Amino acid sequence: MIQPDWWIRQKALEEGMIEPFADRQVRKNADGSGVISFGVSSFGYDLRAAREWKIFVNAFNTVVDPKNFDPRAFIDFEGDEVIIPPNSFVLARSVEYMRIPDNVMVVALGKSTYARVGIVANVTPLEPGWEGHVTLEFSNTTPLPAKMYANEGCVQLLFFEGPKPEVTYRDRAGKYQGQTGVTLPRL
Repeated sequence: MIQPDWWIRQKALEEGMIEPFADRQVRKNADGSGVISFGVSSFGYDLRAAREWKIFVNAFNTVVDPKNFDPRAFIDFEGDEVIIPPNSFVLARSVEYMRIPDNVMVVALGKSTYARVGIVANVTPLEPGWEGHVTLEFSNTTPLPAKMYANEGCVQLLFFEGPKPEVTYRDRAGKYQGQTGVTLPRL
C-alpha cells in the first residue's frame, strides 16, 4: 500500500528516514520567491537536487558504457542552476540523505513541472535497507537547452510498505549502499 503524509512524517522524524526533512510542501524561498515545490505531499515526498551536476558531453567521442565508464563523457559542474544541452543528460544527487526501512520500497518519479518542459527523470527504485544520497538522472528530450534548479524539487518519492524481504539491500552489501555525491555506474 502506498503511504500517506502522516506515515512519511513519522518515519522521517522517528527513524531518520529523510535528512534534512521538510515536514510540509515548500513552494516559496525565505525571500518569498517561488520554487519548484519540495517536501511532504499528500502521498509522497519531493526530493531536491543538490548543486553537484555531471553534464554529459560528446567532446571526446566517448561511448557511454556502464561496464567501462569513461569519465570524459561528462563535465563536472557546481551551481544553483544547470543548463542541460539539447537531447542530452545530467546526473545529480539529492540534497536529502535517505535511510529506507527494511520493509519499505520507494520509487522516484519525475515531477510534472519538469516533464512539461521536456526534462524526464529516470524512474529509480530505492530498495528496502538502502541508504545514501540518491543519484538522480535527467534527460532533456527537447532540441533546445533546458534549465534545472538546485535546492528545489526534482523528483517525487512514493513509499510502499510491506513485509520485510528475506534479504535487504543492506544484507547483501549492495554496491550503492551508503553512497554520497553523484555516483557513477559500478559493477
